[in-house]
Amino acid sequence: MASFVAYVLRTNMSIAGENMSADLNLSRIQLGMVLSAFAWGYAIFQFPGGVFGDLLGCRRTLTVIAILWGILTLATGLVPGTTLASTTLILTTLIGLRFLIGIAQAPLFPVACGGTIGNWFPVSGWAFPNGLTSTGLTLGAAATAPLIAWLMEKLGWRESFILTAPLAFLVAGAWWWYGRDDPADHPRVSKKELDLINANRPSPNPVIEDNQAWRRVLRNRDILLLTASYFCMNYVFYIFFNWFFIYLVEVRGFEILEGGTLAAAPWIVGAVAASVGGFWCDRLGKRLNSRWGCRIPGIAGLSLAAGLLFLGATAESPYLAVALLSLCFGCTQLTEGAYWATAISISGKHASAATGVMNTGGNVAGGIGALLVPITAETFGWVPALATGSVFAMIGVGLWLFVRADKPMALGS
Repeated sequence: MASFVAYVLRTNMSIAGENMSADLNLSRIQLGMVLSAFAWGYAIFQFPGGVFGDLLGCRRTLTVIAILWGILTLATGLVPGTTLASTTLILTTLIGLRFLIGIAQAPLFPVACGGTIGNWFPVSGWAFPNGLTSTGLTLGAAATAPLIAWLMEKLGWRESFILTAPLAFLVAGAWWWYGRDDPADHPRVSKKELDLINANRPSPNPVIEDNQAWRRVLRNRDILLLTASYFCMNYVFYIFFNWFFIYLVEVRGFEILEGGTLAAAPWIVGAVAASVGGFWCDRLGKRLNSRWGCRIPGIAGLSLAAGLLFLGATAESPYLAVALLSLCFGCTQLTEGAYWATAISISGKHASAATGVMNTGGNVAGGIGALLVPITAETFGWVPALATGSVFAMIGVGLWLFVRADKPMALGS
Protein backbone atom coordinates (compact mmCIF):
# COMPACT_ATOMS: atom_id res chain seq x y z
CA MET A 1 0.00 0.00 0.00
CA ALA A 2 2.79 2.41 0.93
CA SER A 3 4.83 1.72 -2.21
CA PHE A 4 1.66 2.04 -4.35
CA VAL A 5 0.89 5.51 -2.95
CA ALA A 6 4.55 6.58 -2.98
CA TYR A 7 4.70 5.95 -6.72
CA VAL A 8 1.44 7.74 -7.40
CA LEU A 9 2.94 10.79 -5.69
CA ARG A 10 6.32 10.58 -7.41
CA THR A 11 5.23 9.55 -10.93
CA ASN A 12 2.62 12.33 -11.08
CA MET A 13 5.20 14.90 -12.20
CA SER A 14 6.19 12.80 -15.22
CA ILE A 15 2.56 12.74 -16.40
CA ALA A 16 1.62 16.30 -15.43
CA GLY A 17 4.92 17.70 -16.72
CA GLU A 18 3.69 18.26 -20.27
CA ASN A 19 0.72 20.47 -19.26
CA MET A 20 2.55 22.02 -16.32
CA SER A 21 5.48 23.08 -18.54
CA ALA A 22 3.13 24.77 -21.01
CA ASP A 23 1.28 26.57 -18.21
CA LEU A 24 4.42 27.69 -16.35
CA ASN A 25 6.53 28.41 -19.45
CA LEU A 26 9.19 25.76 -18.75
CA SER A 27 11.39 24.18 -21.42
CA ARG A 28 12.03 20.45 -21.71
CA ILE A 29 15.50 20.87 -20.18
CA GLN A 30 13.99 22.84 -17.27
CA LEU A 31 11.43 20.07 -16.77
CA GLY A 32 14.34 17.65 -16.75
CA MET A 33 15.91 19.71 -13.95
CA VAL A 34 12.69 19.42 -11.92
CA LEU A 35 12.50 15.66 -12.50
CA SER A 36 16.18 15.32 -11.68
CA ALA A 37 15.73 17.16 -8.36
CA PHE A 38 13.54 14.37 -6.99
CA ALA A 39 16.07 11.72 -7.99
CA TRP A 40 18.97 13.59 -6.33
CA GLY A 41 17.08 14.16 -3.08
CA TYR A 42 15.98 10.54 -3.12
CA ALA A 43 19.46 9.20 -3.87
CA ILE A 44 21.46 11.39 -1.47
CA PHE A 45 19.23 10.53 1.49
CA GLN A 46 18.98 6.75 0.97
CA PHE A 47 21.79 5.92 3.38
CA PRO A 48 20.84 8.61 5.94
CA GLY A 49 17.24 7.39 5.54
CA GLY A 50 18.31 3.87 6.46
CA VAL A 51 20.17 5.20 9.51
CA PHE A 52 17.13 7.32 10.43
CA GLY A 53 14.92 4.23 10.16
CA ASP A 54 17.24 2.20 12.40
CA LEU A 55 17.22 4.96 15.02
CA LEU A 56 13.51 5.80 14.95
CA GLY A 57 12.11 2.38 14.09
CA CYS A 58 10.13 1.27 11.04
CA ARG A 59 6.72 2.12 12.47
CA ARG A 60 7.47 5.73 13.35
CA THR A 61 9.66 6.37 10.31
CA LEU A 62 7.11 5.29 7.71
CA THR A 63 4.32 7.19 9.48
CA VAL A 64 6.30 10.45 9.57
CA ILE A 65 7.52 10.30 5.98
CA ALA A 66 4.06 9.45 4.61
CA ILE A 67 2.64 12.58 6.26
CA LEU A 68 5.41 14.60 4.61
CA TRP A 69 4.54 13.11 1.18
CA GLY A 70 1.03 14.48 1.50
CA ILE A 71 2.06 17.95 2.65
CA LEU A 72 4.68 18.39 -0.09
CA THR A 73 2.37 17.10 -2.83
CA LEU A 74 -0.27 19.64 -1.79
CA ALA A 75 2.38 22.36 -1.91
CA THR A 76 3.34 21.35 -5.47
CA GLY A 77 -0.22 21.94 -6.64
CA LEU A 78 -0.11 25.43 -5.11
CA VAL A 79 3.07 26.78 -6.72
CA PRO A 80 2.63 30.34 -8.06
CA GLY A 81 1.77 30.88 -11.74
CA THR A 82 3.45 33.14 -14.26
CA THR A 83 1.19 36.08 -13.31
CA LEU A 84 2.54 36.04 -9.75
CA ALA A 85 6.15 34.96 -10.13
CA SER A 86 9.03 34.86 -12.60
CA THR A 87 10.01 31.69 -14.42
CA THR A 88 13.19 31.56 -12.32
CA LEU A 89 11.24 31.64 -9.05
CA ILE A 90 8.74 29.05 -10.30
CA LEU A 91 11.55 26.75 -11.46
CA THR A 92 13.44 27.16 -8.17
CA THR A 93 10.30 26.43 -6.15
CA LEU A 94 9.51 23.29 -8.12
CA ILE A 95 13.10 22.05 -7.89
CA GLY A 96 13.06 22.66 -4.12
CA LEU A 97 9.74 20.87 -3.61
CA ARG A 98 10.74 17.88 -5.71
CA PHE A 99 14.07 17.65 -3.90
CA LEU A 100 12.22 17.63 -0.56
CA ILE A 101 9.77 14.96 -1.78
CA GLY A 102 12.80 12.90 -2.77
CA ILE A 103 14.20 13.27 0.75
CA ALA A 104 10.85 12.34 2.30
CA GLN A 105 10.52 9.21 0.16
CA ALA A 106 14.16 8.14 0.56
CA PRO A 107 13.73 6.06 3.77
CA LEU A 108 10.77 4.06 2.38
CA PHE A 109 12.48 1.08 0.76
CA PRO A 110 15.58 0.80 2.99
CA VAL A 111 13.26 0.75 6.00
CA ALA A 112 10.37 -1.28 4.53
CA CYS A 113 12.32 -3.71 2.33
CA GLY A 114 15.57 -3.88 4.26
CA GLY A 115 14.47 -3.50 7.88
CA THR A 116 10.85 -4.67 7.96
CA ILE A 117 11.08 -7.55 5.48
CA GLY A 118 14.40 -8.63 6.95
CA ASN A 119 12.78 -8.80 10.40
CA TRP A 120 9.41 -10.25 9.43
CA PHE A 121 10.29 -13.01 6.93
CA PRO A 122 12.42 -16.14 7.26
CA VAL A 123 15.74 -16.83 5.52
CA SER A 124 15.23 -17.75 1.83
CA GLY A 125 11.94 -15.89 1.95
CA TRP A 126 13.08 -12.31 1.40
CA ALA A 127 12.91 -11.99 -2.39
CA PHE A 128 9.17 -12.64 -2.85
CA PRO A 129 7.92 -10.00 -0.36
CA ASN A 130 10.42 -7.57 -1.86
CA GLY A 131 8.96 -8.46 -5.25
CA LEU A 132 5.51 -7.67 -3.87
CA THR A 133 6.62 -4.18 -2.81
CA SER A 134 7.80 -3.68 -6.40
CA THR A 135 4.42 -4.94 -7.57
CA GLY A 136 2.84 -2.26 -5.37
CA LEU A 137 5.00 0.50 -6.80
CA THR A 138 4.49 -0.58 -10.41
CA LEU A 139 0.72 -0.76 -9.92
CA GLY A 140 0.89 2.72 -8.39
CA ALA A 141 2.77 4.02 -11.41
CA ALA A 142 0.33 2.20 -13.72
CA ALA A 143 -2.62 3.88 -12.00
CA THR A 144 -0.93 7.28 -12.09
CA ALA A 145 -0.69 7.65 -15.86
CA PRO A 146 -4.42 7.33 -16.71
CA LEU A 147 -5.52 8.95 -13.42
CA ILE A 148 -3.37 12.07 -13.73
CA ALA A 149 -4.08 12.36 -17.47
CA TRP A 150 -7.83 12.20 -16.76
CA LEU A 151 -7.64 14.72 -13.87
CA MET A 152 -5.61 17.11 -16.03
CA GLU A 153 -8.12 16.88 -18.86
CA LYS A 154 -11.12 17.40 -16.56
CA LEU A 155 -9.78 19.76 -13.89
CA GLY A 156 -6.17 20.80 -14.51
CA TRP A 157 -2.65 19.78 -13.55
CA ARG A 158 -2.79 21.56 -10.16
CA GLU A 159 -5.88 19.63 -9.11
CA SER A 160 -4.18 16.37 -10.08
CA PHE A 161 -1.69 17.00 -7.24
CA ILE A 162 -4.14 18.39 -4.70
CA LEU A 163 -6.68 15.56 -5.07
CA THR A 164 -4.13 12.72 -4.81
CA ALA A 165 -2.18 14.12 -1.82
CA PRO A 166 -4.64 12.75 0.85
CA LEU A 167 -3.66 9.19 -0.14
CA ALA A 168 -0.45 9.73 1.82
CA PHE A 169 -2.35 10.56 5.00
CA LEU A 170 -4.33 7.32 4.65
CA VAL A 171 -1.07 5.36 4.44
CA ALA A 172 0.30 7.08 7.55
CA GLY A 173 -2.81 6.26 9.56
CA ALA A 174 -3.02 2.63 8.40
CA TRP A 175 0.66 1.94 9.03
CA TRP A 176 0.66 3.52 12.49
CA TRP A 177 -2.40 1.45 13.42
CA TYR A 178 -1.18 -1.93 12.16
CA GLY A 179 2.59 -1.84 11.68
CA ARG A 180 5.17 -3.00 14.24
CA ASP A 181 8.97 -2.94 14.17
CA ASP A 182 9.36 -6.50 15.43
CA PRO A 183 6.99 -9.44 14.85
CA ALA A 184 7.29 -10.30 18.55
CA ASP A 185 5.53 -7.00 19.33
CA HIS A 186 2.50 -7.72 17.13
CA PRO A 187 -0.53 -9.13 18.99
CA ARG A 188 -1.50 -11.45 16.12
CA VAL A 189 1.87 -13.20 15.77
CA SER A 190 2.05 -16.60 17.47
CA LYS A 191 5.09 -18.36 18.90
CA LYS A 192 4.93 -20.84 16.00
CA GLU A 193 5.18 -18.00 13.50
CA LEU A 194 8.05 -16.41 15.44
CA ASP A 195 9.94 -19.71 15.37
CA LEU A 196 9.43 -19.93 11.60
CA ILE A 197 10.66 -16.37 11.08
CA ASN A 198 13.76 -16.81 13.21
CA ALA A 199 14.79 -20.30 12.06
CA ASN A 200 18.20 -20.68 10.39
CA ARG A 201 19.18 -17.05 10.86
CA PRO A 202 22.95 -16.59 11.08
CA SER A 203 24.08 -15.48 14.50
CA PRO A 204 25.31 -11.87 14.54
CA ASN A 205 29.06 -11.54 15.01
CA PRO A 206 29.58 -10.10 18.50
CA VAL A 207 32.89 -8.56 17.45
CA ILE A 208 31.19 -6.12 15.07
CA GLU A 209 29.68 -3.24 17.00
CA ASP A 210 26.95 -1.14 15.37
CA ASN A 211 29.21 1.81 14.60
CA GLN A 212 31.79 -0.53 13.01
CA ALA A 213 29.09 -2.32 11.01
CA TRP A 214 28.04 0.92 9.26
CA ARG A 215 31.60 1.35 8.07
CA ARG A 216 31.78 -2.26 6.90
CA VAL A 217 28.60 -1.83 4.87
CA LEU A 218 30.24 1.07 3.02
CA ARG A 219 33.46 -0.92 2.45
CA ASN A 220 31.89 -4.27 1.61
CA ARG A 221 32.94 -5.40 -1.88
CA ASP A 222 29.73 -7.25 -2.68
CA ILE A 223 27.47 -4.41 -1.54
CA LEU A 224 29.42 -1.96 -3.70
CA LEU A 225 29.29 -4.24 -6.76
CA LEU A 226 25.58 -4.79 -6.18
CA THR A 227 25.11 -1.02 -5.90
CA ALA A 228 26.88 -0.44 -9.23
CA SER A 229 24.71 -3.06 -10.92
CA TYR A 230 21.58 -1.55 -9.37
CA PHE A 231 22.64 1.82 -10.79
CA CYS A 232 22.68 0.24 -14.27
CA MET A 233 19.25 -1.37 -13.88
CA ASN A 234 17.72 1.81 -12.50
CA TYR A 235 19.05 3.86 -15.41
CA VAL A 236 16.62 1.87 -17.57
CA PHE A 237 13.92 2.15 -14.90
CA TYR A 238 14.16 5.95 -14.88
CA ILE A 239 13.83 6.18 -18.66
CA PHE A 240 10.31 4.85 -18.16
CA PHE A 241 9.69 6.75 -14.94
CA ASN A 242 10.62 10.16 -16.31
CA TRP A 243 10.12 10.09 -20.06
CA PHE A 244 7.87 7.28 -21.29
CA PHE A 245 4.61 9.25 -21.30
CA ILE A 246 6.26 12.25 -22.98
CA TYR A 247 7.93 9.89 -25.49
CA LEU A 248 4.55 8.38 -26.40
CA VAL A 249 2.90 11.78 -26.89
CA GLU A 250 5.72 13.73 -28.55
CA VAL A 251 7.57 11.02 -30.49
CA ARG A 252 5.01 8.30 -31.14
CA GLY A 253 2.14 10.74 -31.71
CA PHE A 254 -0.48 9.50 -29.22
CA GLU A 255 -3.14 11.83 -27.79
CA ILE A 256 -2.86 12.65 -24.07
CA LEU A 257 -5.62 10.31 -22.86
CA GLU A 258 -4.51 7.41 -25.07
CA GLY A 259 -0.90 8.10 -24.13
CA GLY A 260 -1.86 8.03 -20.45
CA THR A 261 -3.57 4.67 -20.89
CA LEU A 262 -0.69 3.15 -22.88
CA ALA A 263 1.87 4.58 -20.43
CA ALA A 264 0.35 2.27 -17.81
CA ALA A 265 1.26 -0.84 -19.84
CA PRO A 266 4.95 -1.16 -18.76
CA TRP A 267 3.95 -0.78 -15.12
CA ILE A 268 1.26 -3.46 -15.35
CA VAL A 269 3.74 -5.86 -16.95
CA GLY A 270 6.27 -4.86 -14.30
CA ALA A 271 3.77 -5.57 -11.50
CA VAL A 272 3.47 -9.19 -12.61
CA ALA A 273 7.19 -9.57 -13.33
CA ALA A 274 8.25 -8.21 -9.91
CA SER A 275 6.28 -10.87 -8.02
CA VAL A 276 7.29 -13.62 -10.45
CA GLY A 277 10.95 -12.59 -10.16
CA GLY A 278 10.84 -12.59 -6.37
CA PHE A 279 9.17 -16.02 -6.25
CA TRP A 280 11.63 -17.39 -8.84
CA CYS A 281 14.60 -16.04 -6.87
CA ASP A 282 13.46 -17.65 -3.62
CA ARG A 283 12.83 -21.01 -5.35
CA LEU A 284 16.25 -20.94 -7.03
CA GLY A 285 17.88 -20.02 -3.72
CA LYS A 286 16.38 -23.10 -2.05
CA ARG A 287 17.20 -25.41 -4.97
CA LEU A 288 20.70 -24.12 -5.78
CA ASN A 289 22.19 -21.58 -3.34
CA SER A 290 21.72 -17.89 -2.59
CA ARG A 291 24.58 -16.89 -4.92
CA TRP A 292 23.07 -18.36 -8.10
CA GLY A 293 19.51 -18.04 -6.88
CA CYS A 294 19.97 -14.26 -7.03
CA ARG A 295 22.39 -14.10 -9.97
CA ILE A 296 20.21 -15.97 -12.47
CA PRO A 297 17.16 -13.62 -12.27
CA GLY A 298 19.48 -10.60 -12.25
CA ILE A 299 21.45 -11.67 -15.33
CA ALA A 300 18.44 -12.96 -17.27
CA GLY A 301 16.30 -9.89 -16.57
CA LEU A 302 18.91 -7.32 -17.53
CA SER A 303 20.01 -9.22 -20.67
CA LEU A 304 16.44 -9.34 -21.95
CA ALA A 305 15.83 -5.70 -21.00
CA ALA A 306 18.85 -4.56 -23.04
CA GLY A 307 17.64 -6.28 -26.22
CA LEU A 308 13.96 -5.35 -25.85
CA LEU A 309 14.78 -1.68 -25.22
CA PHE A 310 16.71 -1.40 -28.48
CA LEU A 311 14.04 -3.30 -30.44
CA GLY A 312 11.30 -1.08 -29.00
CA ALA A 313 13.20 2.10 -29.81
CA THR A 314 13.66 1.08 -33.45
CA ALA A 315 10.20 -0.46 -34.06
CA GLU A 316 8.25 1.30 -36.83
CA SER A 317 4.78 0.58 -35.42
CA PRO A 318 4.01 2.70 -32.35
CA TYR A 319 1.89 -0.08 -30.84
CA LEU A 320 4.64 -2.66 -31.35
CA ALA A 321 7.03 -0.21 -29.71
CA VAL A 322 4.73 0.03 -26.68
CA ALA A 323 4.56 -3.79 -26.46
CA LEU A 324 8.33 -4.28 -26.71
CA LEU A 325 9.13 -1.46 -24.29
CA SER A 326 6.55 -2.78 -21.82
CA LEU A 327 8.26 -6.19 -21.89
CA CYS A 328 11.60 -4.42 -21.44
CA PHE A 329 10.38 -2.72 -18.30
CA GLY A 330 8.93 -5.99 -17.03
CA CYS A 331 12.37 -7.57 -17.35
CA THR A 332 13.90 -4.84 -15.16
CA GLN A 333 11.33 -5.65 -12.47
CA LEU A 334 12.13 -9.35 -12.74
CA THR A 335 15.43 -8.45 -11.04
CA GLU A 336 14.12 -6.39 -8.11
CA GLY A 337 13.61 -9.22 -5.61
CA ALA A 338 17.08 -10.57 -6.39
CA TYR A 339 18.77 -7.22 -5.71
CA TRP A 340 17.07 -6.64 -2.36
CA ALA A 341 17.35 -10.25 -1.19
CA THR A 342 21.07 -10.19 -1.99
CA ALA A 343 21.59 -7.02 0.04
CA ILE A 344 19.71 -8.50 3.02
CA SER A 345 21.60 -11.80 2.73
CA ILE A 346 24.97 -10.05 2.77
CA SER A 347 24.25 -7.51 5.51
CA GLY A 348 22.00 -9.39 7.98
CA LYS A 349 20.75 -7.18 10.80
CA HIS A 350 22.26 -4.12 9.10
CA ALA A 351 19.96 -4.50 6.07
CA SER A 352 18.51 -0.97 6.35
CA ALA A 353 22.00 0.48 5.96
CA ALA A 354 23.03 -1.90 3.16
CA THR A 355 19.85 -1.41 1.14
CA GLY A 356 20.20 2.33 1.72
CA VAL A 357 23.64 2.23 0.10
CA MET A 358 22.34 0.09 -2.78
CA ASN A 359 19.34 2.31 -3.37
CA THR A 360 21.58 5.40 -3.30
CA GLY A 361 23.47 4.05 -6.28
CA GLY A 362 20.27 3.01 -7.96
CA ASN A 363 18.71 6.43 -7.73
CA VAL A 364 21.77 8.46 -8.64
CA ALA A 365 20.94 6.94 -12.02
CA GLY A 366 17.66 8.85 -11.95
CA GLY A 367 19.41 12.17 -11.43
CA ILE A 368 21.83 11.48 -14.27
CA GLY A 369 19.27 9.98 -16.65
CA ALA A 370 16.70 12.75 -16.14
CA LEU A 371 19.11 15.12 -17.91
CA LEU A 372 21.20 12.74 -20.07
CA VAL A 373 18.16 11.30 -21.86
CA PRO A 374 16.64 14.62 -23.07
CA ILE A 375 20.07 16.05 -23.95
CA THR A 376 20.90 12.93 -25.99
CA ALA A 377 17.42 12.98 -27.58
CA GLU A 378 17.75 16.62 -28.65
CA THR A 379 21.31 16.13 -29.95
CA PHE A 380 21.14 12.70 -31.61
CA GLY A 381 17.48 11.60 -31.50
CA TRP A 382 15.35 9.31 -29.35
CA VAL A 383 16.76 6.01 -30.61
CA PRO A 384 20.30 6.75 -29.30
CA ALA A 385 18.77 8.22 -26.13
CA LEU A 386 16.92 4.99 -25.38
CA ALA A 387 19.84 2.84 -26.53
CA THR A 388 21.98 4.28 -23.71
CA GLY A 389 19.79 2.17 -21.43
CA SER A 390 20.76 -1.00 -23.31
CA VAL A 391 24.43 -0.23 -22.69
CA PHE A 392 23.90 0.26 -18.98
CA ALA A 393 21.82 -2.92 -18.73
CA MET A 394 24.65 -5.02 -20.19
CA ILE A 395 27.16 -3.46 -17.80
CA GLY A 396 24.80 -4.46 -14.98
CA VAL A 397 24.84 -8.05 -16.27
CA GLY A 398 28.62 -8.16 -16.08
CA LEU A 399 28.66 -6.85 -12.52
CA TRP A 400 26.24 -9.56 -11.34
CA LEU A 401 28.88 -12.19 -12.18
CA PHE A 402 31.04 -10.93 -9.31
CA VAL A 403 28.39 -10.49 -6.59
CA ARG A 404 28.38 -13.09 -3.78
CA ALA A 405 25.01 -13.27 -2.02
CA ASP A 406 26.30 -16.27 -0.05
CA LYS A 407 29.05 -14.28 1.66
CA PRO A 408 27.54 -12.57 4.73
CA MET A 409 29.16 -9.37 5.90
CA ALA A 410 29.73 -10.80 9.37
CA LEU A 411 32.05 -13.42 7.86
CA GLY A 412 34.30 -10.90 6.14
CA SER A 413 34.25 -8.08 3.57
